[in-house]
Amino acid sequence: MLPVKIALLIFCFTIVTATTVKQCKKGQPFPLNVTINDCEEPPCNIVKGTTAIMDMHFVSTKDNIRKLTAKVSATTLGLTVPYDLPEEVSDVCSNLLYGAICPIDETEDVVYRLNFYIDYLYPEISVKVEVSLMDEDNESVACFNVDIKVKKGASAALIE
Repeated sequence: MLPVKIALLIFCFTIVTATTVKQCKKGQPFPLNVTINDCEEPPCNIVKGTTAIMDMHFVSTKDNIRKLTAKVSATTLGLTVPYDLPEEVSDVCSNLLYGAICPIDETEDVVYRLNFYIDYLYPEISVKVEVSLMDEDNESVACFNVDIKVKKGASAALIE
């Protein structure tokens, strides 16, 4: 019985609070919640040379979705540019948590983990990031925006 109590206690201390994010402007479906590690309220401080972890909990809008791709864009100083993710990151189906697999059925709720590497070369600026999950018909299943601030970490100062 003691191991169960310890596991429950550890679980209680590891509960993560959802991050406040905004809906995308084109009316795409909004996720149930988004959790960005170490960030409850934007702008989220993202450290160069680390991987930002974003968990996106969403509900499928269609039956039998066999392929989902994460698309990311960044807006700063009025300029929006796409950010190409590596295929192993952008492939939503291979990054679903809690045993979920594709195909996903309508009204099924799943969690996608986006591991977003912040290169040392990124400028230290504020950026609005949009993450959209696109199905095989190029329709958005879920989309959100979040403001981030790229910062230099303590170890980055040693490299430069």
